[in-house]
Amino acid sequence: MSAATLPRDERDTSPKDTAEPGGGAARTGPRRAAGLAAALILLALVAVASVALGAKFIPPGEVWQALVDPTGTDADAVVREMRVPRTVLGLLVGAALGVAGAVMQALTRNPLADPGLLGINAGAAAAVVSAISFLSVTSLTQQVWFAMLGAALVALLVHALGGSRQATPVRLALAGTAATAALYGYVNAVQLLDTAALDRMRFWTVGSLASANGHVISQVLPFLVVGFVLTLALARPLNAIALGEDTAKSLGANLGRTRFLALAVVTLLCGAATAACGPIVFVGLMIPHAVRAVTGPDLRWILPYCAVLAPVLLLGADVLGRLVARPSELQVGIVTTLVGGPVFIYLVRRRRRTVGL
Repeated sequence: MSAATLPRDERDTSPKDTAEPGGGAARTGPRRAAGLAAALILLALVAVASVALGAKFIPPGEVWQALVDPTGTDADAVVREMRVPRTVLGLLVGAALGVAGAVMQALTRNPLADPGLLGINAGAAAAVVSAISFLSVTSLTQQVWFAMLGAALVALLVHALGGSRQATPVRLALAGTAATAALYGYVNAVQLLDTAALDRMRFWTVGSLASANGHVISQVLPFLVVGFVLTLALARPLNAIALGEDTAKSLGANLGRTRFLALAVVTLLCGAATAACGPIVFVGLMIPHAVRAVTGPDLRWILPYCAVLAPVLLLGADVLGRLVARPSELQVGIVTTLVGGPVFIYLVRRRRRTVGL
């Protein structure tokens, strides 16, 4: 039976591997699988480093004892109550930001799209700051809902300002930059006028994993799980959209449903991540770019790679921030900005001849 006579739902809408002499296309799958396995090993090593290293030096033997046979020492408390929850939250938030960035770039067909650059994180931050300052909201459960509402509203606003269906990558980036600047200006103004809000938010607004604990993880985990599950339904239709809207329609992709689910995924993942540890930028930009060099354009591979490698970047930045400023620490949001800024400039310069207004 030819592809033209297949039911729409049975047609393969995924980008095809490019054939290579000697069966190169057939070898692409095993290479990708091997790369993903290597990424998982790297993630395990970074997670171990996150538990073992910190602003306070603890000998490896004491770290191991705290994990397997705690005796109630100060080292046990630091490892079990601070570093382990911090590592788990870093894994969850990193995966959320990486997947959200990949979905955003695929949806907009803009390789420079990022939840932070398009104002979604700023929207979540502004909503949370408003809730804390004006409504006296202190519960993380309530903050998560405000964060997701702010993220959704700004996503819709930026999409409209960028031209909706006629949006170009540059117009979306400009709209997102303007929204981000305005919202962070608002956040700073609220904090300066409300010292109580400033005290509660000054570390959160730069992005930090320092407040991680079991309660925080349990509050945001359901939202992240729903976001990850919805992502499973998006790989094939987003692959079709990457071929162009007309082609996607001919292949049976439901554009309206796909856009709605994609916005829901980005809102859930970024809203929950921002509520837990504040706005962290550039993770969702850098990782999908690096991943596509290995996987190609197929989202069935991009999404799992991003879910593994984004936590590597976030936890690595967090460990670096703890080590370079001992006995204090540098917040992870500052470290990712210092790394991501030059990378973003490089990407813009590399694409300046191909991206038009």
